Amino acid sequence: MGHTDWDTKGLNRLLETTEIKNKWKIPMGMFWKMSRAQAKAKAVMTSRSQRPTVDEVTQWAQSLDKLLGHKYGNAVFCIFLKSEFCDENIEFWTACEDFRTSEFKTEMKLKAKRIVEEFVKSNAPKEINLDFHTKNSIMQSLQQAEPGGSSFLAAQRKVYSLMENNSYPRFLLSDLYRDLLLDAKTQGKRA
Repeated sequence: MGHTDWDTKGLNRLLETTEIKNKWKIPMGMFWKMSRAQAKAKAVMTSRSQRPTVDEVTQWAQSLDKLLGHKYGNAVFCIFLKSEFCDENIEFWTACEDFRTSEFKTEMKLKAKRIVEEFVKSNAPKEINLDFHTKNSIMQSLQQAEPGGSSFLAAQRKVYSLMENNSYPRFLLSDLYRDLLLDAKTQGKRA
C-alpha cells in the first residue's frame, strides 16, 4: 500500500507506543468521522515518513504558525480541536487558505460559496463564531463584487487569533502533545 492509502496500521503503531492509546481512544474515534480537512490530516497521520522529530515537535511550541505549517503538526492539532468540539475553526482557516491560493475566478466563486454555506451563514453546519459586523461585511462584499483573496481575511484573522489565544495554549498543555513529544524522543533514541 502507498503512503496515501487509508491504512491505519501506522497510526495504530504510534498509538501503541505510549499512553496515547488509552488517553485518546475516544477522541481518535471521533476523528474518523471526518471532513475533507480531517481526511487530509488522517492521510498525514498514517504515513510513517511524516513522523516528526523531537526538534520539530519542540518547534510547534514556538508559535501556532510553526504548528500549522508542519503537516503532521497540523494533523495533530486537527485531532485536538476535534476532541474539544471546535474543529470548525481549523477547517474554516484551512478553507480560507485554500481559497486565497485559488488562481481562477470560477474556482474562487465556488470556494467562496462553499465557505459561506458551510461556515459563515447563520445556522451553517459548521458555523464559526463571528460577530455580526464581520459576518455582515463578508456577505455584503460577496454580493456586491467578485470574491477576492481578501474576502475572508478579517474573519480568518479573528479565527486564527481565537485559536492562537485559546486552543493552541491548551494543545501545548495537553497529554496528546506531551505524549507525542515523548514518543518523538523515544523514536530519536532508537534511530
